[in-house]
Amino acid sequence: MSLRQDYLTPMQELAREAGSLLMSSFGKVAIEYKGDVDLVTQADRSSEELIFARIRKQWPAHDVMGEEGSRHETGSDFRWYIDPLDGTTNFAHGYPVFCVSIALEYKGERIAGVIYDPTRDEMFAAEKGSGSRLNDRPICVSKTARLAEGLIATGFPSHKRHKNPNIHFYHQITLRSHGVRRAGSAALDLCCVACGRYDAFWEFNLSPSDTAAGVLLVEEAGGTVTNFTGGPFAINSREVLASNVLLHDELLQEFKNIFEGRVEGMPSPVEYFQGR
Repeated sequence: MSLRQDYLTPMQELAREAGSLLMSSFGKVAIEYKGDVDLVTQADRSSEELIFARIRKQWPAHDVMGEEGSRHETGSDFRWYIDPLDGTTNFAHGYPVFCVSIALEYKGERIAGVIYDPTRDEMFAAEKGSGSRLNDRPICVSKTARLAEGLIATGFPSHKRHKNPNIHFYHQITLRSHGVRRAGSAALDLCCVACGRYDAFWEFNLSPSDTAAGVLLVEEAGGTVTNFTGGPFAINSREVLASNVLLHDELLQEFKNIFEGRVEGMPSPVEYFQGR
């Protein structure tokens, strides 16, 4: 049987089921806090419990890694990565940008991934060597060739923001692109690169569950994903730069400039206020 028959179809069914569960609670859940402002909701936990239980029942010998702590590890060649609710902060505040992300890895290589946006009923799916699809239609990355014409996406952490340098990257890339968006779901940002809505995406310190499915979608849609110096993307690298290929070298050069301190200063709010 093909991977699609073995895995991709049931993965999509499972993502839809979890998405339906999330929508049944959307706008109704109580917010809990894991840390400073790192949110958890009961819907988040319920979605992970549902996905984890289904995978364990259908593929009991496989390892499973869940974003909210569910684990089953035996040393299997197969490993699942689950993000039951990517965009928790959005979900908790009633902002309709969130998704379910499920990916499967075999011997360290991602072979299948799905990301489901239940608010738009958009199912992104990819399998190794067979391309990426949105609602069963093939998708591909954009053809934007210049950073100045590109729409780029990024994200910021929900805690310890004062230790994260991304505001400097945001400032520099904003000056050199057509715009930078911050929607609050890394998995959906990667989907938007895969289908050409965004031309590139970068972020620091994402977990494997955040990126496993989305990176496969970008690659199978004709894009590229590396770390911030152009080296190979690794599931635990904590650096993600995804693009349509055409903008990649230009972005890497901008990142190099930023890391070496060659950045433009930010405007002074005091001077702005005085000159109003």
